[in-house]
Amino acid sequence: MQKILIANRGEIASRIIRTCNKLGIETVAVYSDADRDLPFVAEATTSYRIGEAPVGKSYMNHKAILEIAKKEKVDALHPGYGFLSENASFAEEVGREGIIFIGPTPKTILMMGDKILSRDKMLEAGIPVVPGSNKELTTKEEAIAAANSIGYPVILKASGGGGGIGMVRCEDEQTLLKNLETTKKRAKTYFANEKVYVEKYIQHARHIEVQIFGDKAGNIVHLFERDCSIQRRHQKVLEESPSPFLTNGVKEKIFQAAVQAAKAVGYENAGTVEFIVDEEENFYFLEMNTRLQVEHPVTEAITGIDLVEWQILVAKGETLPNKQEQLLSQGHAIEFRLYAEDPVTFMPSPGYIELLDWGEDDTRVDYGYKAGVSVTPYYDPMVAKCIVRGENRNEAIEKASRFFTCLRLEGIKTNAPLFKQILNDIDFKNGNYSTNYLSKKRFIQ
Repeated sequence: MQKILIANRGEIASRIIRTCNKLGIETVAVYSDADRDLPFVAEATTSYRIGEAPVGKSYMNHKAILEIAKKEKVDALHPGYGFLSENASFAEEVGREGIIFIGPTPKTILMMGDKILSRDKMLEAGIPVVPGSNKELTTKEEAIAAANSIGYPVILKASGGGGGIGMVRCEDEQTLLKNLETTKKRAKTYFANEKVYVEKYIQHARHIEVQIFGDKAGNIVHLFERDCSIQRRHQKVLEESPSPFLTNGVKEKIFQAAVQAAKAVGYENAGTVEFIVDEEENFYFLEMNTRLQVEHPVTEAITGIDLVEWQILVAKGETLPNKQEQLLSQGHAIEFRLYAEDPVTFMPSPGYIELLDWGEDDTRVDYGYKAGVSVTPYYDPMVAKCIVRGENRNEAIEKASRFFTCLRLEGIKTNAPLFKQILNDIDFKNGNYSTNYLSKKRFIQ
């Protein structure tokens, strides 16, 4: 593998480029008009303008991306996350051109991309799933019956959803009926799939995910867990590993379930199996993400493994470099998603970055922007991911506190003040939090 096209932007494009440089692989970047001055464009071996700023005219443009891939005679394409990363038809198109798609098979992407189908598959494999409806809700009567069978509150979900989009908590029948049609319409708009279903809303839940990896020979391993429970509007704000909540016995059961889930679908490459865990540590399958996750550096920090390098090796047909018993989790890592947004309302805050100084040298920063460029309103407003690692959780928290004290970023609002509040909070320090932590603490409106 001599040349890889990166069908993405910002910090994940830069992240992939770093590993390719280490492996001696040339990179081809694509960029929109809005991104021409971002670091990843200059970091790649070759860069091409892909189109205008709107995603439909740039990063979601199958035809334009494939034309550049063929022109550059690339061996493989890495989709990053978001955009086309979980688009089965695009993965098929890439394969038909004789280009390796660095990710799972289109069949797996398609199966796991439909949450109703994935629930059925996990039930067949004997894996516990969140109580809920196992078919599309097409009428009000079906929705009412499904919700009544599991009891309120429930979560109304888009079957093709992700990233917290298309999820509505419903406390009663009135709320359910009010949101049913609007959720279906939103699902069709965002995911071209209007199917919706309901799941039981688990009170005081923890959101635990397991990094899994598979190769073409059928080997599957897990690379431990990440606790992603601190969220706003069902979207993750920070992630850490190990989880300060789970006991070792339950962890092992969750790891086994994640590997079992991956084997059930013949999984290849990097993926994540997500679970919801209640206060008694009962756990339930939520979904499988068929891509590299935003929070993958947390796993890299505790294992010392370059997951992008593993992705490339597996895509080339090589077996996994390590067996399960050779994988170790050491220390504690936390990742903070630094966004250009109001720290209270979480509304995006695009603008020109006048000054940017990361300060602390002992923190990994996967950045997508630099001083002298603008965060535009066209894409997710994540400026960078800041990853700290300590020998234990207290040390990691102390390092994070120093980092955000030293960080200097002027010209735009960010959620850095929120992180300072979290890091100083006694419940967070004690690992006492759940998915409703931010709203309960009134850190958000």
